[in-house]
Amino acid sequence: MIIFKDLKFAILLCLTLGLAPFFPEPHIWGKLKWVLGGAKGMQFMDWFDLIMHGFPFVLLVGLIMLKLFKKNAA
Repeated sequence: MIIFKDLKFAILLCLTLGLAPFFPEPHIWGKLKWVLGGAKGMQFMDWFDLIMHGFPFVLLVGLIMLKLFKKNAA
């Protein structure tokens, strides 16, 4: 879809879905700390949640990389 190629949309996704809920800490941050701590006790729902909240950041990095490579190729 064309909307997933828009950098502004990816940033909006990162600021909303990627960081929600905001208090007491962003969900993605808590999940990443859990994984870096060994991921002991993580169940399927926790992994799915990590993927769901991490997707906007992966999309953003991918779009930035595409723009950089396209710019260098031209």
